[in-house]
Amino acid sequence: MNLSTLNENQLSAVEKVEGPLLILAGAGSGKTRVITYRIAHMIKNLGISPFSILAITFTNKAANEMKERVTDLVGDQARDIWMGTFHSLCVRILRRDIDKIGYGNSFVIYDTQDQLSVIKDCVKEANLREDTFKPNSILSAISNAKDKLMGPKEFEERYVSDFRMSKIAKVYKLYQKRLKNNNALDFDDLIFKTVELLRAEEGIRDFYQRKFKYIMVDEYQDTNYSQYVLINTLSKYHENLCVVGDDDQSIYGWRGADISNILDFEKDYPSAEVIKLERNYRSTEIILNGANSVIDRNTGRKKKQLWTDIKEGEKIKLHKSIDEKTEGQYIASEIIRRQREEKRGLKDFAILYRTNAQSRALEEALVKNSVPYKIFGSLKFYDRKEVKDIMAYLRLAHNPLDDVALKRIVNVPKRGVGLKSLEKIEERAMMTGESLYSVILDLSDVDVSTKVKSSLGKFANMINSFIDMKEILPVSQLLDKVMDNTLYIKELEAEDTDEARSRIENLKELRTVVMEFEEKAQENTLEEFLGSVSLMSDLDNFNESEQFVTLMTLHSAKGLEFPVVFMAGVEEGIFPSSRAFMDENQMEEERRLCYVGMTRAKEVLYITYASERTLYGKRNFSRASRFIDEVDSELFEANIKEEIMKPESLYEKYKNKYKIGVEDRTKEKGQSDINVGAKVKHGKFGVGMVVGKSGTIYTIAFEGKGIKQIDTTFVKLETI
Repeated sequence: MNLSTLNENQLSAVEKVEGPLLILAGAGSGKTRVITYRIAHMIKNLGISPFSILAITFTNKAANEMKERVTDLVGDQARDIWMGTFHSLCVRILRRDIDKIGYGNSFVIYDTQDQLSVIKDCVKEANLREDTFKPNSILSAISNAKDKLMGPKEFEERYVSDFRMSKIAKVYKLYQKRLKNNNALDFDDLIFKTVELLRAEEGIRDFYQRKFKYIMVDEYQDTNYSQYVLINTLSKYHENLCVVGDDDQSIYGWRGADISNILDFEKDYPSAEVIKLERNYRSTEIILNGANSVIDRNTGRKKKQLWTDIKEGEKIKLHKSIDEKTEGQYIASEIIRRQREEKRGLKDFAILYRTNAQSRALEEALVKNSVPYKIFGSLKFYDRKEVKDIMAYLRLAHNPLDDVALKRIVNVPKRGVGLKSLEKIEERAMMTGESLYSVILDLSDVDVSTKVKSSLGKFANMINSFIDMKEILPVSQLLDKVMDNTLYIKELEAEDTDEARSRIENLKELRTVVMEFEEKAQENTLEEFLGSVSLMSDLDNFNESEQFVTLMTLHSAKGLEFPVVFMAGVEEGIFPSSRAFMDENQMEEERRLCYVGMTRAKEVLYITYASERTLYGKRNFSRASRFIDEVDSELFEANIKEEIMKPESLYEKYKNKYKIGVEDRTKEKGQSDINVGAKVKHGKFGVGMVVGKSGTIYTIAFEGKGIKQIDTTFVKLETI
């Protein structure tokens, strides 16, 4: 093992073994190399027993890569290291000792579907209505509680005065009882119960605290409260805790990650040493300088500055398009050009975006230009369940003989038609040679319950109404009727989860598809629309084993790198999300997400935005994101130079010039000269913040209403 290949700071991190250590590893700084060499150095050079080493990371992929690298360095001794994810560590501990807290050691682990099944039974037992207390919503609340180490009793005490949450507390209690009766744990229980065991059993706690003399945790900025407590409990005796991470890449606050865990490490361990890995081996100097200029605006961070020896490189390409379609066309044409001129493979290219709904226009541009692509972290737009479900309703309205479409949605949303009932309908259809829909129209000879017959009768009446509507309504209005009459969106709204909200956004984006079709269609008919979508989603001719362009959200891209990266749709209200306008902590996380996206690029970085964009079924005028304003202007090569960097960035306007959130403004109510950053009140849209202005037209982010443009020539705004 040759330590001379490490740079000075990497070597310091490898050789610092005793005592608490925080390794701040910037993007592309070789942290995996440091972790594996540190473990190998401890075993081969210092003679430390591998049995006393615990190494934890977040994903199985990362854990397997770490194991392989350590094995290459130390051989079979690597097998004796406890190395894996948080959850695999907890399973090992619980398999040995969970009987001490009343479970059998042969416990089973329930997946999401198992959990939902138990939740539904508990909802019934608690005499609650499933349409009001959605299982997915309850499961999300229970999961969040377990991440905070809140058991049913603590949960009930906290929400005793909250009607809805107090009912969920009752379900939580029943849910945990059923799990225990079944000798089962869910995924969140693995950490939750391990902490419970360590707190309850002094002997077991002492054993593991002494056993794990050296503990290393990767991606520490992504830990939540329960993981934080687990690690600090295990490291209490020796305090040889090494955590590795980058506060500038903490982008999972929405799922419980707490950036304060890494920011406050030195408070938890006053004797801790901090080593910064700031040399980047991935990106060009121009890309790094751009990323640094953005992340430097954050106040909640530990100061560091990435640098590189890769001095040569292209300027950041800033491109403004008319709309999302021309943006997609520009990106596709640039990929084709660079592929041809620079002999690049398609796997050199990645397109990153803030929300899944943005992929649709990008996919269409790639398909139109015959550019193979693959989406990671999500399904292709037309393959997403909610889109396929609504499209199936339209297909059945167009062609009642479409048995595939009918089978897909006959019980979506749920209407009590089980598999057995459907099998009997299919048997009848096979006997008579009719379509499934024809059988449903007359169920007199089908052996199903009266309840099922009633439900299917209502379903048939609804489909009949869609068949009639398609002859007289434009496709967009028919789509609205389908989503309203099926109650599909209302059911998703009732779930009240991030996943459900994402699905609603995709359905709104489907309406955008229809609006664009109606603008250019020769015949605005359902038949022509279905035909156009069928061609657009027919990607079978692309061989995924060959070269393809990568599409993914910025969140999914963390940990990856590509020679050429396009960050698309970098506009106010999209990136950063409008939800972050009123919350500085959320805005800082959005800025960290921008930093992550920029540092995925090795050689070339494109940032694109559009003047106007149709998203979620609405046409909006757009302006460049504040993150573009925050990049040093000399780093850009732009197609529209006059829009790059005013002397004072938006950030400075928000942060220093205006006291955002202060109630006692000196401005008189009703005045027309309102500054960016001011809070205003609109008669219809309520309270919002001014994020841009042009003459008498103000761009305002309204709470819960999105971004609107208001002309104060006609509408009076009240400053607050």
